[in-house]
Amino acid sequence: MKKYLSVFPTWLLLTITFIIIVLTLLLFFIYDYNTIKTAKGFEDEIFVLADSLEYEELQESLQATFEKEIYTPQPENIFTLIRVDSNDIEKLKQSKNIVIAAPLNSGSAASNFLSSIIDTSTRRNLNSKPDSIIYETDLWAKGQLVTILAAPSVQELESKILKNSDNLLMAYQRQSDERLYSNLYNPRNEQLDVEGSFLKDYGWVIYVEAEFKVAVNNPEDKFVWLQRSSGGDMERWIFIHWIDNATPDYLNADSIKAIRDRVTKIYYKISDDTSYVIVAANNFTTNEINFNGKYAIFTQGLWELNVKEMGGPFVNYVFFDEAKQRFYMLDGSVYAPKHYKRNLIQQMDVTLQSFRTADELPSDRNAELLDAVED
Repeated sequence: MKKYLSVFPTWLLLTITFIIIVLTLLLFFIYDYNTIKTAKGFEDEIFVLADSLEYEELQESLQATFEKEIYTPQPENIFTLIRVDSNDIEKLKQSKNIVIAAPLNSGSAASNFLSSIIDTSTRRNLNSKPDSIIYETDLWAKGQLVTILAAPSVQELESKILKNSDNLLMAYQRQSDERLYSNLYNPRNEQLDVEGSFLKDYGWVIYVEAEFKVAVNNPEDKFVWLQRSSGGDMERWIFIHWIDNATPDYLNADSIKAIRDRVTKIYYKISDDTSYVIVAANNFTTNEINFNGKYAIFTQGLWELNVKEMGGPFVNYVFFDEAKQRFYMLDGSVYAPKHYKRNLIQQMDVTLQSFRTADELPSDRNAELLDAVED
C-alpha cells in the first residue's frame, strides 16, 4: 500500500483528505437535520418556561399578548398559555410553540437555564437593547418556534412584552400558518384540474383540497363558491368574487361589508330561499396588511342569517390588482355550532392565503395547472 501512496504528491493527499473530511461533515449535518423530529402538539398552545413567582408578575402581560379573544360567536383564545418549569424542558423540546421568559441573573431556575443556552454576546445584547427579542425556528424540532424574552429585571421584561405585543403574537400566528399550510398542502389531495380551470378561465388560482366541491361557478357574476361539508353540524365555505374595471376606492370597510352582503344574499341562502347570510352587527374588524406584496385589507367578523337562527365566524381579504384593474374579495366561513372553531377558521385563512393571480405564478406551476385541464 505504501508503495502506491508514495507516487502521489503530499499536497494531493492532503487535498483528498480535506475533501473527504468536508464531505463527511456535510453528510453528518444533512443526516442530523433530517433526523430532527417534527414539532407536535396543539396549534393554539404556547408553553411558557418561567419561574412560578416571576410568572405571576409577567402573567398579565403575557396573557394580554397571546390570549387575545376571537368570537366564533363564542369567545375563544387565539393561544392558550401553559407555564412549565425548566426541569420539564426535555419533555417540551418537541412542542410547536415555546416561550422562555426570565430576567437575567435573577438566580431563579428559569434564569439559570436561560444563561446556559445563550452566549456572552447575546446576553450583552439583551442587556443593552431594551427591545431585543430572540426568535429561534427549528431549534429542537422542525416547524418549532422558540422565543427568548429576557431583560435585566422583571419590570423591564414586562415592559418589553407589552411594547412588542403585536410582533410577538404575529410571529406565532405566522409560524402556525406555515405549519398548517404544510399539513394542508398535499399534491395527492389537490384538485389540479379544478385549480387549472380557474387559472385558464379567470386568471387566478387557489388551493383546492379534494374534500371541497365547486358549489357555484358563475362567470357572469364573477363569483366562485367552494364548499366542504362534514355532515350537518360542520360546513366550510370559500368564495372568490372579483370586479373588473374597478378602482382602489373599494378598499374600505363600508364597501367590504356592502359587497359581501350583496353576494351572500344571492348565494348563501337556506333551501327555501327565505333566509340568507349577512354580516352580523358589531362583529366586524378590519386591518391593513401586506397580501403577497400587495396592499390589502383583512377582515374578521361574524356572519348570521337575517332571521338570526344560525351564524359563525368568517375571514376576508380584499385587494386591488393594478395590472388588471381588478378588485378581489376572498372569503372563508365556518359553520360548526358543536365544535371549537378557532382552528377551523385558521384553516380557511391559510387556504385563502394560497390565492395567486396568473402573473404571480412561476412558469412551471402555471404550465402544470394548465396541463391538468387539458388532461
